[in-house]
Amino acid sequence: VSWRAGSLPPVMCAGDQSLFTSLYTSLAQQLPKEPMEWRRSYGRAPKMIHLEANFVQFKEELLPKDGNRALLTFPFLHIYWTDCCDTEMYKASVKDDMLRWQSTLRLDGSVDWLIVVVESEAKKKNKTNILPRTSIVDKIRNDFCNKQSDRCVVLSDPLKESSRSQDSWSSFLTKLRTLLLMSFTKNLGRFEDDMRTLREKRTEPGWSFCDYFMVQEELAFVFEMLQQFEDALVQYDELDALFTQYVLNFGAGDGANWLGSFCAPVKRWSGLLLRRPIDMEKRELIQRGEASLLDLRSYLFSRQCTLLIFLQRPWEVTQRALELLHNCVQELRLLEVSVVQGALDCWVFLSCLEVLHRIEGCCDRAQLEANCSHTVGLWTYATEKLKSLGYLCGLVAEKGPTSEDLNRTVDLLAGLGEERPETVNSLQSPYKKLNEALSSVEAFEKHYLELSHAAMEMYRAIGRMRSSRLIGKSLAEFYMKKGDPERAECFLDDSLRSYVAEGWSLQVTHTRKQMAECQKLLQQTEDYLQTSALLAGDANLTEEERKHFYQVILTFASQPPAPSDQTVALSMAAFAQLRQMQFSPPGAVVHVGAALQLELRVRCLMPVAVQVEQLAATLHFSLEQGGARGRAGGTQRRTGQEPQGQGDGVVLFPQGSSLAGAGMGASLPPALELYEMQDRSPSDSSLNSTGVVCKNMHLLLRRHDSSASLDTPTAGALPRSSVTLSLLVGLSFSLPPLSTLSVGRVQFVQSHIYPVVQYEVYSQEPQLTIEPLSDNLLAGIPQKVKFTIATGHYNVKKGDALQLSNTDSMPILHSSCCSATILSSTGERVGERALSVQSSEKVTSISLPPTPPYHTLEFQLEVLCHIPPTPFKPDIERLTNGEVRHRPKSHSQADSGMIHIDQKVSIDCPWSIYSTLISLTFYVPFKAKHSILSAGKRKYIQVCLQNVSDTNFQLADPVLTERQPTIPTVCSQQSVFCLWEMRWAKHLPLCLQCAFSASFAPVSASDAHTAFKPYRYEFQLDRTLYSLKAEILPSSGDQHCRTGALCGLEVSITRQAEPSETEGEEEESTEIEGLRTTKLMYEVVDNSSNWAVCGKSSGVVSMPVAASATHRVQMEVMPLFAGHLPFPNIKVFKYLPHSAVPAIQPDTDSCLENDTMSLLDKGLDDQGDTASIRSRGSIHSVGSGEQQRGLPMPRLEPFSPGQVFYWSQGRQVLVLPVTDDHVMEVNVT
Repeated sequence: VSWRAGSLPPVMCAGDQSLFTSLYTSLAQQLPKEPMEWRRSYGRAPKMIHLEANFVQFKEELLPKDGNRALLTFPFLHIYWTDCCDTEMYKASVKDDMLRWQSTLRLDGSVDWLIVVVESEAKKKNKTNILPRTSIVDKIRNDFCNKQSDRCVVLSDPLKESSRSQDSWSSFLTKLRTLLLMSFTKNLGRFEDDMRTLREKRTEPGWSFCDYFMVQEELAFVFEMLQQFEDALVQYDELDALFTQYVLNFGAGDGANWLGSFCAPVKRWSGLLLRRPIDMEKRELIQRGEASLLDLRSYLFSRQCTLLIFLQRPWEVTQRALELLHNCVQELRLLEVSVVQGALDCWVFLSCLEVLHRIEGCCDRAQLEANCSHTVGLWTYATEKLKSLGYLCGLVAEKGPTSEDLNRTVDLLAGLGEERPETVNSLQSPYKKLNEALSSVEAFEKHYLELSHAAMEMYRAIGRMRSSRLIGKSLAEFYMKKGDPERAECFLDDSLRSYVAEGWSLQVTHTRKQMAECQKLLQQTEDYLQTSALLAGDANLTEEERKHFYQVILTFASQPPAPSDQTVALSMAAFAQLRQMQFSPPGAVVHVGAALQLELRVRCLMPVAVQVEQLAATLHFSLEQGGARGRAGGTQRRTGQEPQGQGDGVVLFPQGSSLAGAGMGASLPPALELYEMQDRSPSDSSLNSTGVVCKNMHLLLRRHDSSASLDTPTAGALPRSSVTLSLLVGLSFSLPPLSTLSVGRVQFVQSHIYPVVQYEVYSQEPQLTIEPLSDNLLAGIPQKVKFTIATGHYNVKKGDALQLSNTDSMPILHSSCCSATILSSTGERVGERALSVQSSEKVTSISLPPTPPYHTLEFQLEVLCHIPPTPFKPDIERLTNGEVRHRPKSHSQADSGMIHIDQKVSIDCPWSIYSTLISLTFYVPFKAKHSILSAGKRKYIQVCLQNVSDTNFQLADPVLTERQPTIPTVCSQQSVFCLWEMRWAKHLPLCLQCAFSASFAPVSASDAHTAFKPYRYEFQLDRTLYSLKAEILPSSGDQHCRTGALCGLEVSITRQAEPSETEGEEEESTEIEGLRTTKLMYEVVDNSSNWAVCGKSSGVVSMPVAASATHRVQMEVMPLFAGHLPFPNIKVFKYLPHSAVPAIQPDTDSCLENDTMSLLDKGLDDQGDTASIRSRGSIHSVGSGEQQRGLPMPRLEPFSPGQVFYWSQGRQVLVLPVTDDHVMEVNVT
């Protein structure tokens, strides 16, 4: 760049000028090629710089005078050039010239100098009597460089291309760069110190910002000269910040005297000048202290712009420019600078375009389009200022500018001055654009629309739709001023939608006022009335404005309609606000034909009272399979926003609902109505599937820029205070999706109410239920049951009756004073009617009193379930692996232990052609069991009757063989025991069939006339087949058993009689070699943990089928405690092999124990112990490892009571403790 040549640091050259001239070109080219590391003070990071210099001839008048240390004119280095190689010549002239040069430098205080001796071989050949070269250099060093010998360098044949010459050049340039950099560092540091000292004096009187500005700018020039543009930019930023702080202090009341020169009135507003690297005109004004605020800011920004472009940061220029323009406007106000009206707008407009043109000059089109987000702010600011100038100069008025406007335009254009030479040839210069825009109305409209649309397109491109719509709103105001409301409407509508969607209340109000004016001019009556209604209910307007817009509606409503005119439907969003809704009945569930009362509380949003002529509501019908009274099909539950309920049928609506728009709700998008849909099975109501559905999808998916039609409701006028709806058909309604208020010719319609409020209308089939009055129905005594008939839609007429089928096991008891109660659908008692019950052999007929639909008929009857005889049930069987053998169950018991009896009743109802089957469950209150007790040769039968119910009973006539006179009382959960002794006959029967019977009645109903009910228990007594006797013997040598010592247990099993034919079939005996045997299994178990069975504890034995056959088993047991211990429990079972399993061959001695298997921990008592077979090595072992899984297992069957007699039951044995031979020493102190 040419202007930088004069700003290079000067280097003065003295001595032989012709010699220097011959070397100047090479020197200027070679010096900046190699970079040098520049280390600065104050810890600043080192940098690599390329040094350049302006070599000028040494003249004394160019040396700084009177302490002037200006960096731009200060010589950083002095060089003396000589090629003298003759001693005589050196002494005659060269030495004296060097002395004069040194004296001048000494007087000036310059210490940075260098002497260069150029050696030439050609000159040596011409001089035959010369001394060696070193003698001249040595003399110079002795005469001038005593302490600084490096200040004298030799340059050998610099114009030749020899290696010696190149080395000499390289050494010389290194020395020159080093000395020049040292001088830079030293003088620059001294300059910075002086500048810092000057800045610290800014609080002293007489300090001038302009003088300081010129000083720090010199430092910036030096950095720029060194191509350190970042450091140069820092200097201008510091000046900017310093000046800004002074302006802010002035605004706060702390002003500096030198600011007075910047408070002068602005006379020129030509804008920024960025096409010159340095605006010398404004720089001279600053140097003389005559610059205005705009001049200083313009020059300062032009320098910052130049450096930023050198740094390739053009987009920062646009950001800083926008900040500068806004700050200048504020600074002019703070400094109270007098500015011609419109002058500042001209300056801003020209500055914006100048910055944009400067950026366009250094960037291509693709870069500009990709970074339009950085420039769009300047386009918008320029558009605003041009619009302001158009309004000021009368270019927007419908009648055009006046004479006063023309004079103002001339004054503004005069302040622009002459066009700058840099833009004279440019057709699109900012100066020409402004002149053309202010010259005529058409030109202004052209330029304004051009700028506006360009800015809008840029905003749309970067996604800033709000800013684009803001410019569109400004265009709408422009078109309204021009009298073109049709073009303005689309821009206003776009802005209004944006403000409503984002919730800008004040902007919505202001835009709606403009929209109302536009619609009025376009004669859009319905839209104008809608906007007026919204503004009349807008709380952001004053009372007078709201009344004005409301009067517009009243005026239209009071006009007589023409024959072709129709009623105008407007949105109710701003007219009224739904606050509360109350249902009666509160549950909002009614049946078909019933009345549902609905009370609405609506808050009027108009500024004055409104006389409402009509209030209408329409309902949305939704048919569903099932309703609130027991849905059988799909069910729904709303998952979105719900209204707030307070009970008593009151529904409160939040004030933020769409109806309470306050001028904003009409354009809001509808709320999302989400429902949970559940599909249930009609048979068992199990959930098949579930999902979520949106019921207002047609509203959500429509175009947002299309307006929804407001359909006029067809419902008739309803009273204002409440709405009473008589519903004849239907199942489910949403209330109300469409509501209307009528005022004259105007109807305010609310198409949807959010959140949705629903009520249900159900149609119910008649239902008959029978339920007991107590928790459990007891068999054997009369019990009351409750009949409930929900009539549903059926009207019970006179003569209708229920036909109940009779059963022998459960007769229906009835009396002459039976009555029925009639209840309404809300549960209120309507009346009581007599009930007629007639019974025949097979049918019981119950005549029903007349009952209206959707009422409930209740009455009670007594039923009696006979207790069947209780047969004897043997204990359950178990397999040898512990599994229970399953048999068909004849009775099931509840948790309480009571046996239940299910009684089914068939009922024919008058409203159905099908019979209804109802099941009643009765529980037997007693549980009986028997046992045989032995005392020597005497036998006794004991019957235990247990009351398992919660009722106390009296027991009478317990009979087994003869009647007993006593009448005991059986309390709840207690038992009564009866005992009979058996006498032996000569001929014993195979079995004895016994029957126990007794009569009982509840204690609470016990009196002289109480009828006792029978109870019968049947059981069978079998004769004794086996006797079992056990003996425990101490170990040898001991008289008594001792704890921890092994004792012998001998068990003797004796057959008492030969089996009969029936018993022989049940025992499944085996005959081998003429000997019939049957298998028994024994087991020794000690549940009290007094004994430890050592070895085997169970086994299978083969018993001969003969009387008095005995089998003895011996095993070892160990007592665990001392004292009188009861014998271990010994049990015997029938061992019944499965038919699929081959019979096990017995040993040769059929009376000896077969120990091929043992049963571990097999318990068949009430504790439900498990059983297992343990193999002991026999190949015939059932359940051994060789047996495959899945094969049938043998099973065990217990003997019936009385078939096995236990001799040792109840016996005890004395166990002594072990003698303790340990010695314990006790020391007592």
